[in-house]
Amino acid sequence: MSRSQIVPLTPGALEDAVAGVGGELPVEQSEAWDAYDEAMPGREPAGRLAWLLDGEPQAVLALTRLRGRGFTYLWAKHGPIWLTPDTPEAERAFRRALTRSLRAAEPRAAFVRLHARHRADDLHELLQSVTFDRTVVLDLAGTADADTLLASMKKRGRRDVRKAGRNEDLVPGEETGIDADGFAELYALLEETAERDEFGIAAASQYTTMLDSLGPEHGRLFVVRDREGRPLCWGIVTVGEGLATYYYAASSHAGRRAGAPDLLVWHMAATLQAEGVRTFDLMGIDSDRAPRLTGVRDFKTKFSNEVTEVPGAWDVPLRPVLYRTLTAALAGKRRAVAAVGAARARVSGGASEEKADEQPGE
Repeated sequence: MSRSQIVPLTPGALEDAVAGVGGELPVEQSEAWDAYDEAMPGREPAGRLAWLLDGEPQAVLALTRLRGRGFTYLWAKHGPIWLTPDTPEAERAFRRALTRSLRAAEPRAAFVRLHARHRADDLHELLQSVTFDRTVVLDLAGTADADTLLASMKKRGRRDVRKAGRNEDLVPGEETGIDADGFAELYALLEETAERDEFGIAAASQYTTMLDSLGPEHGRLFVVRDREGRPLCWGIVTVGEGLATYYYAASSHAGRRAGAPDLLVWHMAATLQAEGVRTFDLMGIDSDRAPRLTGVRDFKTKFSNEVTEVPGAWDVPLRPVLYRTLTAALAGKRRAVAAVGAARARVSGGASEEKADEQPGE
C-alpha cells in the first residue's frame, strides 16, 4: 500500500516545487500573499503543506485561516498546485490525507476550501461566496508583441479595442501606489458598479490594504480617465510567477458607453505582455456552477477565441456536524432575506430580488 502523508514546507519550498515542474504560481499561493493575510482583520497565514506519496511530492498548497461569524475555516485559494496529474483518484487521495491532517492540526476549523477539477461526493458547494470553473485566459507569451496579441482576439474584440483607442477622450494609465484618499473616487465607481450589477462589495480599506500589502510587484492598479481627469473605469491586477489575474473592476455608465473597459483590458494586457508576464486571466465567466457570471461572458470572450476550464472551489468539511449546522443556518438566513425582499416588493408594487452579498472566490 502506498504511503500517503501531509508534511509542512519550509519557506521557499512551495515556490521551488512549482518552479521545478515549470508551473505557474498564483499570487494567493505565494509568500507575497502572507502580508495581505496578516494585514486584514479576521485572517492570517495558516502554513504551507505538501502531499507526499511514497515520499514523492504530488501537490503543494498554502492555507489562509479565516474567521467568519462564529466559525473558522481554511482557504487554499487557487490551491492545491499539482506537481503530477490531478486525476480524480489523485484528488480524492489528496483530500483524504489533507482532512486527516487538518482535523488534528486545526481543531477549530469547520471546513477547508480548496480547488478541484473533478466533482466528487466529498465536495460541497460553497457555504458562502461564489466560484467559477470557466474563465478566459489571454496567452501573452504565445504572441510576439502587442500587434499579434491584438490579432489573436476575436473580430469584435479587435474592433472594440481599436474604436476605444481612437477615442481621444479616453486616457489609460497605471496608478499603482495610489493612497487611500486617491482611491476614494475610484471606490465611488465600484459602488456604482455594484448597484448596477447587483453584487456586494467590501469596504474601501480592503482594496487599498490589498494593494499596499502586495506592493507594486504583485498588486497593480490601472485606470482609464477622461481628458478632464475623471475616472471612467479601473481594474486591480494581481501578478504571480508568470500569471496575472484581473481581480477587481469597476466602471461608470459613461465609461461603459465610451468603451473605456475595452481600452482598459487592452492597456493592461499590453503592459503585462511587455513586462514578460505569460498569461492574463480575466477571472471567470458563467457555467452551470456560476450562472451569476452570465453578464460578463460576452465582454470577456471577445478578447480570446478560447474558453479555459479551471478547477472550481469547493468546501470539504472537517467537522461534518458543525458544517451541516452552518449550512442550515445560512439557508435559513437566505430564506428570511428573500421573504423580506418579497414583502417589500409587494408593498412597493415592484419586483425585488436578493442581491449577492459575496464576491467571487472570497
